[in-house]
Amino acid sequence: MRRQKVYSVMRGLVRLSWNKTNLYNLAVKSRRLFDGTRRTVFQQQWKAKRETRAYHDSHTTERSWLRMFQPRLPTLNIQLSSSNRQSLRKAAAQWSASSQAALSKDQPQSRIAQLIADEKLKQGKQHPSAASLMYAPMERRVDFILFRSHFSSSVYMARQTVRHGKVTVNGKKVDIPSYRVQDGDVVQVDPKAVCTLEKSEGGQGLAFKPRPFMQPWMFIPDYLEVNYNTCSTVFLREPLTRPGRTELPSPFPPEVQSLAYEFYVNKSRAFK
Repeated sequence: MRRQKVYSVMRGLVRLSWNKTNLYNLAVKSRRLFDGTRRTVFQQQWKAKRETRAYHDSHTTERSWLRMFQPRLPTLNIQLSSSNRQSLRKAAAQWSASSQAALSKDQPQSRIAQLIADEKLKQGKQHPSAASLMYAPMERRVDFILFRSHFSSSVYMARQTVRHGKVTVNGKKVDIPSYRVQDGDVVQVDPKAVCTLEKSEGGQGLAFKPRPFMQPWMFIPDYLEVNYNTCSTVFLREPLTRPGRTELPSPFPPEVQSLAYEFYVNKSRAFK
């Protein structure tokens, strides 16, 4: 059986990689909306799982993923006690009084109305669907952490780096790419294995060298703390949802993630 190419314009699947073909697929995907008007519900769910699996989990078999899949997703809906509610209301009242006093009388009314509208918009933002965190447990993998920290140009290179014994977790060597870290664990990689470091011209030490097509991936998620001086990363926690956004990096909106989640909820019942 002929193995399919990882980066293919015909297939158009987005991967965790700085590859130029992958960057083209990402640009094309961002301009095309997920059109499901001419598809059945099952077809929409299947396409959503195909696209999201290719990005978040392209090297795990379907059976292995079904064993890891958890229908119950994390949520941030926290019940506040009466004392906490009163303190929050008091703080909000103080903030409102101070903000009104800060507004100058000679300020145009349109500007004041714009400030009020912006504040109402911030307050009205809701958390995205919890289905957008379906692949959040994958971010605990060592190979994913290396890629998110920009120590490897792709998740496939990160897997090879781990297998070669170039990575340690809390000072202990780890050679299993699927190893899952815990909150607060420190992942460190050999500087010689970092793709953006090369020997300096003088031959002393290593120097940073940008790689082609790396710019769209140059961001650090909120749940990681990266130290480039020591080539190490601290995994703080799993990704969470914030008002109006989710911390889990993904080129797909929460609506597509929800379709993929519904697909696996139905399939997991049949699998079990």
